Amino acid sequence: KARSEKALRQQVQVVFQDPFSSLSPRMTVEQIVGEGLTVHEPTLNAEQRRERVRAALADVGLVQDPGQAGDWLQRYPHEFSGGQRQRLAIARALIVQPRLLVLDEPTSALDVTVQQQVLKLLQGLQRERGLSYLLITHDIAVIRAMAHQVLVLKDGQVLERGDVEQVLQRPQHPYTQALVRAAS
Repeated sequence: KARSEKALRQQVQVVFQDPFSSLSPRMTVEQIVGEGLTVHEPTLNAEQRRERVRAALADVGLVQDPGQAGDWLQRYPHEFSGGQRQRLAIARALIVQPRLLVLDEPTSALDVTVQQQVLKLLQGLQRERGLSYLLITHDIAVIRAMAHQVLVLKDGQVLERGDVEQVLQRPQHPYTQALVRAAS
């Protein structure tokens, strides 16, 4: 059972709504982003882990070149903006090469400009890596930008489901209709 849970944890990673509270203030960037490797790839030595962390920082656009990531590795979360912290959280999730990312309101704590940058990053990563996302959000604009299929939930009940355009253009349930109207 433990082995199957470990395998599942590698395949499914979570990016939380608030990147500040989800990143330990006592850990460096290298420790935060590389933490999953110590569990899922314990045979890597410290330098191999560091190289993977550098590559992950480049993958999420925090550095242009993995070789430039050196001074970032020893910094702490409080030294970064909200958008940078969310990119750190994404790097932490991606470093173990999952197949599914659960994105819990991944842009709600960010201003509109940074929100667009993070959504563009997520779209690119999805295309490049063939990732699947389970996106939890109330933001219709984020749904339009990211989703293919939509499931509308209220109080734990599925009210409506279907193709994103179908649900948002022709909502059937009064609750979905109200959500779409409120976003217009």
